[in-house]
Amino acid sequence: MAGSKEVKASDLFVQALEKEGVKYIFGIPGEENLDFLESLRQSQQIKLIVTRHEQGAGFMAATYGRLTGKAGVCLATLGPGATNLVTPAAYAQLGAMPLILITGQKPIKKSKQGRFQIVNVVRLMEPVTKMARQIVHGDTIPALVREAFRIAEEERPGSVLLELPEDIATEATHTTLFEPHERRYATAGNTVIEEAAALIKQAKHPLLLIGAGANRKRESLALSDFVNLTGIPFFNTQMGKGVIDERHPLFLGTAALSDGDYLHCAIDYSDLVINVGHDVVEKPPFFMKPGGKQVIHLNFKSAEVDQVYFPQVEVVGDLAPSIHLLGEKLGKIEADFSYFMRVKQNIDEHILEGSDKPRFPILPQRLVVDIRKVMREDGILALDNGMYKIWFARNYRAYQSDTILLDNALASMGAGLSSAMMASMLNPDKRVMAICGDGGFMMNSQEMETAVRLKLNLVVTVLNDNSFGMIRWKQTEAGFQDWGLEFSNPDFVKYAESYGATGHRIESAEGLTETFEKAFHVGGVHLVEVPMDYSENTKVLIEELQQKACLI
Repeated sequence: MAGSKEVKASDLFVQALEKEGVKYIFGIPGEENLDFLESLRQSQQIKLIVTRHEQGAGFMAATYGRLTGKAGVCLATLGPGATNLVTPAAYAQLGAMPLILITGQKPIKKSKQGRFQIVNVVRLMEPVTKMARQIVHGDTIPALVREAFRIAEEERPGSVLLELPEDIATEATHTTLFEPHERRYATAGNTVIEEAAALIKQAKHPLLLIGAGANRKRESLALSDFVNLTGIPFFNTQMGKGVIDERHPLFLGTAALSDGDYLHCAIDYSDLVINVGHDVVEKPPFFMKPGGKQVIHLNFKSAEVDQVYFPQVEVVGDLAPSIHLLGEKLGKIEADFSYFMRVKQNIDEHILEGSDKPRFPILPQRLVVDIRKVMREDGILALDNGMYKIWFARNYRAYQSDTILLDNALASMGAGLSSAMMASMLNPDKRVMAICGDGGFMMNSQEMETAVRLKLNLVVTVLNDNSFGMIRWKQTEAGFQDWGLEFSNPDFVKYAESYGATGHRIESAEGLTETFEKAFHVGGVHLVEVPMDYSENTKVLIEELQQKACLI
């Protein structure tokens, strides 16, 4: 325990963050953070990463939490600095990423400037955080910091705000720090494990579904062992990709579409779904109805029951040991999985269609296959949000957990570049690629300067169709006229070079893999502009599936 000698509040705050193991703080300080900034300058442990926009800082910190399980930390001043963190706060909250947001505020004991720049940040953040608190006395800092990290990191993870007013930061404090401790979750009880096992043994066509809540390091090994032991085929949601190696012979596919995909043939055919890590923020790949398929819910927390999700059995507790115990109760399952395997064959054939077409601009099927060729087994993709996300979710095979970072929760544009930057910082020896649409990239493209300044090894792929492609596709599907969603772009090669990065423009389909390989070999920050042809979206994603689905 630290002693109770007099310590400046901002110094105590930094010491409390050091106790929690914080290594980085991402952000843009302001006038109201200057005491905290000076305290941070004296830290031997924490490095300040200055970004070019608060959104970039928040997205980086959230991705740190996603990849490490430890809360990432971002910093902003009051007013507009704090409001710029609302989107990252919601991104982490919906995406279950542990995140601590620190903001400044004018003095609360006296007024120097009236209402200048003052927004009630705590009230503003309450709907998009697990907890939002203003620090009103320096002596409360150790308890509030400990509580903030506990709440942010415990299941289900999310974001927490701590607001440090300017005058509180200068206070003298007389208190001690708290020692962090590991949190442990209870394993589900034997009775409910046996109940779940009995239900699975009775099923004729059970399926395993892996959702976002199972995308944790320990759960990956436990689930792989479960599938190998039981022989039950599995599929995943978009945010459950890579938990089990998707080259596994029992992997059916990813539920990237809400309905009508080949995969839904298998889901509809199943009479029981073992739903591991269900998270209500993701679009459900199936709906329950009275008298329909049965569902076993395995998660850290009980199910949120509604009209279309009312599981018959809930196995609640620490996922990894609960899955292990369930697998031991089951052993090898003797069931007829032949239909599932025929569905798998159709899916595997379908996702390769168009992947060898030399058409230019590039077809998304070709893009996905070529990128899979150049990304090593442990290479990391960080996707922004756009039409291409569906193609990568369906067609890209993830070999390890946390090797395809996509957001199917808030699904915010503008997060892909910052997420890839954080992945590169944490994994300097791995191949890391950001995949961004031209619309999403330009929302936070200024972070290219941050990436260059940090000397990252990173390839930023910008898919150029001069429009907000996904909304344009939805517009067409809804029967509306094509209108209002096109724009022009800068010269992306020159744009990259203006930041000190290297720019490339793809001129043919054959040039994709060669350009990517060259960029990874050289190292540093590269931007690769890829002209895209999305004309097959409707044909391949909807019409063809509706014609062929379930006719197996």
